[in-house]
Amino acid sequence: MDDKITVQQLKESLGGDMDELLAEVVKAINNARAGKIIADSEEPVRDASAKFRQVLYQKAIEIRQQQSESAFSPSADSAESDVAQ
Repeated sequence: MDDKITVQQLKESLGGDMDELLAEVVKAINNARAGKIIADSEEPVRDASAKFRQVLYQKAIEIRQQQSESAFSPSADSAESDVAQ
């Protein structure tokens, strides 16, 4: 049973989530005052990154779980039951 996920699967699953993270980072940097870029943008970027990290991890687990479930074939159990009857 090969239930490992790939980078490509995770990238496809993330879809617009990565774009949303990048947009939030750009917005935070662009809204920061001159001379206060770090002070004004650090917290919003950290919050956006934390949100993205959670979504990333959840989607990776979902992919892994789906692959594990698809590797299990419930029809194999019913075929054995038919033979036993």
